[in-house]
Amino acid sequence: MRDFGITVLVLAPLGAAAGLLWSLAAPRPPYVVVDGGPLLADPSTQALIAADGWFAVITGALGLACGAAGYSVSRRGRPLPVVVGLAAGGLLGAYLALLVGESVNLGAVSVTASGTSTPLVAGPLALTARGVLFAWPTLAAGLFFALEGIAGYRESPLRRPFGGNDPYGPLSSYDISDRMGDR
Repeated sequence: MRDFGITVLVLAPLGAAAGLLWSLAAPRPPYVVVDGGPLLADPSTQALIAADGWFAVITGALGLACGAAGYSVSRRGRPLPVVVGLAAGGLLGAYLALLVGESVNLGAVSVTASGTSTPLVAGPLALTARGVLFAWPTLAAGLFFALEGIAGYRESPLRRPFGGNDPYGPLSSYDISDRMGDR
């Protein structure tokens, strides 16, 4: 439980930092304020999709970094609590990144829309594709398992059949030519 708890507690502040970074990097959609409330000024804007993409890139990169760090730390101990902590902490970190990014407005304040002459305001930063919340835990656990699989294969006795010994014994030059049929 200690390894799990430490892993989750280390990833939580990273989520807040990721939220600040997402708030800085993601574009805001342009809105125009009318009597009925704010309306999306440019229906063809890609800002909503770009915000989701930036969130996926930032949390995905953190997921890869956390997966590699978690794997290197867990090689000395028990890997199961660490990988479960990476998954749970990554999900918590992504959720905290979402909360911090939506509540802090650090991004660009200038917005543009095609063909409008009315004053525009930057819309709120929001995540429209909630599935990108799983980028961090999926990539962290996935990289952990990939590295564990590579190390397991390298250390596997199946790579060295017969205990690493040649089943025919040491070969001399005469044995090699005899086996080749004296060509």
